[in-house]
Amino acid sequence: MKSSCFHAKTADWRNRPVQVEEFMIPASDLGIELYVRNKHLASMCKWKPESTVICVHGGTYPGHALYDTALDGFSWLDYLAGHGNDAYVFDIRGYGKSTRPIEMLQDPNDNFAIVDGETAVRDLSSVVDFVLARRQLSRLALIGWSWGTDLAGRYATENADKVGRLVFFGPSWFPVPALPSRLPEKIPAYRIVKRDRALARWLSGVPDQKRDQILPPAWGRTVLDAIWSTDPLGATAEPPFIRAPNGSGKDWRDYWLAGKPFYDPAKILAPTLLVQAEWDAETPPYMSHTLFPLLVNSRGKQYTCFGEGTHNAPFERDRLNIFVAIQTFLEGYNYQAP
Repeated sequence: MKSSCFHAKTADWRNRPVQVEEFMIPASDLGIELYVRNKHLASMCKWKPESTVICVHGGTYPGHALYDTALDGFSWLDYLAGHGNDAYVFDIRGYGKSTRPIEMLQDPNDNFAIVDGETAVRDLSSVVDFVLARRQLSRLALIGWSWGTDLAGRYATENADKVGRLVFFGPSWFPVPALPSRLPEKIPAYRIVKRDRALARWLSGVPDQKRDQILPPAWGRTVLDAIWSTDPLGATAEPPFIRAPNGSGKDWRDYWLAGKPFYDPAKILAPTLLVQAEWDAETPPYMSHTLFPLLVNSRGKQYTCFGEGTHNAPFERDRLNIFVAIQTFLEGYNYQAP
């Protein structure tokens, strides 16, 4: 009898049914639960480390909105699942559908910055352990975006045996020239991010004549609608807002602006791909250029920079180029124990 399992890459990936599962799992701290979403081909029943992927979001927007907002019929998570991956995304505490710390119901100035990198890495560790136990695997792949590259990088240096492949989209590194910290000693617990300012920040540095070409207006509205619907307090406000923990800003002050890396690239052993877009104003290409040669012990490293894209290029016209490059990398290395 032939097995009903299907685990192959096909040209008609968009037509294959995808199964969606959602979980609330306990974090390492009592009373905190993390939202996890999983997508995989409905026909899959064999789980492999080389095709098990966790996506890690940045410091402002929640993971499920970043990786699983559909444009032209599919999201990045759909693309990963359609190409035979067991794909996961989660919201760090304080973001999206995960538990909001009590400080987020108080005046932000009443408390210090919450959910810094140390805390976020603990949340990532909880999700990794959940997925590995669920699929009875010993390792998997991580995709980080923006601040998520810091978190994935730190996790990979401390858990080399659990990370088989590593992808950084828009990685941060030290600013050049070195900048003095303009952040106060006491950073508020969280910040209010308003929708009416989001598009200008997104397209900062993009030539005016290129803006509609790289980001169709309808796509921009879809993305912003998805993100600004994730905060139960801000979604109905006028103008809408989301609350974002300020821990990533605390990390920026205490590490990168202080001349200290959040993780040591030399301790990363997994094959690692750095992906960058030309007009990224948040983490400019020079950061990847500086980071890349420091990955001295990676068992295979690659760097790719795409033209005419921003820090949010996975939502832009040429996003498929990025998805294909990352999928090709994920398929291209055999796992080896460190």
